[in-house]
Amino acid sequence: LKVISNCAVGYDNIDIAEATKRGIPVGNTPGVLSETTADFAFALLVAAARRVAEADKYTRSGLWQVAWEPMLLLGQDIHHSTLGIVGLGRIGTEVARRAKGFQMHVLYHNRTRREDVERELGVEYVATLSELLSRSDFVSLHVPFTEDTKGMIGPIEFSTMKPTSILVNTSRGQVVDQKALYKALKSGQIAAAAIDVTEVEPIPMDDPLLTLENIIIAPHMASASTATRTKIAIMAAANLIAGLQ
Repeated sequence: LKVISNCAVGYDNIDIAEATKRGIPVGNTPGVLSETTADFAFALLVAAARRVAEADKYTRSGLWQVAWEPMLLLGQDIHHSTLGIVGLGRIGTEVARRAKGFQMHVLYHNRTRREDVERELGVEYVATLSELLSRSDFVSLHVPFTEDTKGMIGPIEFSTMKPTSILVNTSRGQVVDQKALYKALKSGQIAAAAIDVTEVEPIPMDDPLLTLENIIIAPHMASASTATRTKIAIMAAANLIAGLQ
């Protein structure tokens, strides 16, 4: 094995310590997928808030019998709501940029304060995760998977969130305690979730999350646009060539 080129930003699927020990260079593809992933994260947020997946299923099932029902599939407004972003890196910043277009108030929690982004986008730094969770109508996760972030959203964190809140995860599945997520959704502790990642991928078909109506589960496809996947392939190929030279 001469070189490893990962077609992703994260590299938790690679034993970096062993590769370093063996002198094997490892490449990833940061930057090229930030905006596309942010687009998808926001699409999940909107879809969960306005119950798009449920509405589609309702229509296809032949349940739409009355032209207009005032109380049918009531969702949540996005404009003028509060979005909490956990991890204000490249992708988190792009999500914040999109949120401002919806006139959302944006909070963020990050290892380091990003005063440059505060000035540019008017986002508000929150020192603790618990404060962010308690104040947010929507919570979007954008942290890498590390020992520090493993299960960072669990029973305690869900108990802090509003019962009307919606969780969006396009980072890594292991960042969320999936059993706790199921309990929070089933009990109504939070309103809904929209995730692009799961603890085990693909998600097992007997996973209880698949029995719930108030969660959208996508197959790890946030960067899946034609243009972005082309850029990823080009960067990955360049990393391979650089590693072999």
